[in-house]
Amino acid sequence: MDELEEMKYYRSFEAGQTIIWSGDKMDFVASVVEGIATLSQTMEDGRTQMVGLLLPSDFVGRPGRDTAAYDVIATTPLVMCCFRKKPFEELMLRTPHVGQRLLEMTLDELDAAREWMLLLGRKTAREKISSLLAIIARRDASISIGTEAGRVVFDLPLTREAMADYLGLTLETVSRQISALKKDGVIQLEGKRHVTVPDMDRLMDETGDDTDGGIFV
Repeated sequence: MDELEEMKYYRSFEAGQTIIWSGDKMDFVASVVEGIATLSQTMEDGRTQMVGLLLPSDFVGRPGRDTAAYDVIATTPLVMCCFRKKPFEELMLRTPHVGQRLLEMTLDELDAAREWMLLLGRKTAREKISSLLAIIARRDASISIGTEAGRVVFDLPLTREAMADYLGLTLETVSRQISALKKDGVIQLEGKRHVTVPDMDRLMDETGDDTDGGIFV
């Protein structure tokens, strides 16, 4: 802990600010402390696809890789706890439990990526919106979230335009599906960002995920 304390420093970013571009040399690794960032990749013709969200406690960067794999952009005011990369890699070699913890975080990231493959590939527009809301709601460490008897309250960290880009939908489709979920009582909205989920189980039912062990009823 003393060694980590010596090599760490904090960086703050404004909403919309690029933290690092894909392919840039990355001389640090970091953990998100507050706020939300997106991971995205740009194709040769300029098309961009968001491939992940970084929420508080998520790890940025990879020991052993010199360059960034994705564009990392803050979507809200963001605070990151950064560690100088070379000393961090040396600490991993000397301290096995640090490497073990990083492996656990990497496996969590793999699970999230597989979940996102399903979301983008096979779900309907309503299921995609519901799944994104459920992912954010379940990550109660991300922002100030309150829960009470299945009720969840949070501020949506993405604009509807960003949600459309992230989910591969049009802006009109995102707005229409959010309005439908609100009309059906699945969610409540105050403004465009403040979301209340009266019953988390009902929202999970809207995601289309199999929660009964593969039994069709």
